Amino acid sequence: MPKRHERSERTLRRSAPIFAALGDQTRLALIARLGGGSPLSISRLTQGLALTRQAITKHLRVLENAGLVRGVRHGRESHFELEPEALDDARSALESISRQWDDALARLKSFVER
Repeated sequence: MPKRHERSERTLRRSAPIFAALGDQTRLALIARLGGGSPLSISRLTQGLALTRQAITKHLRVLENAGLVRGVRHGRESHFELEPEALDDARSALESISRQWDDALARLKSFVER
């Protein structure tokens, strides 16, 4: 059975592309829009943003490559929907990091109180 540390490292490696994709304000805005649960077309996703459809498409491809969204063709249009499992993976990675910090701080506290 792999050690907790090894599992944690694998989780972080799997999540790195997700964090990289989420490290952009426009992509975060797209994720927020898709968080409503229903697939949206590129036209709908572009509304209210000062970006072209081509720019939004590039951002959506980054999110798709990271596994955060999925595109589906409907006739001549593509609709995108959120892939919540990828966000769950990222959440697990952050929880793992948090546990590591909690453990380190507990060890420091114990050492200081001795």
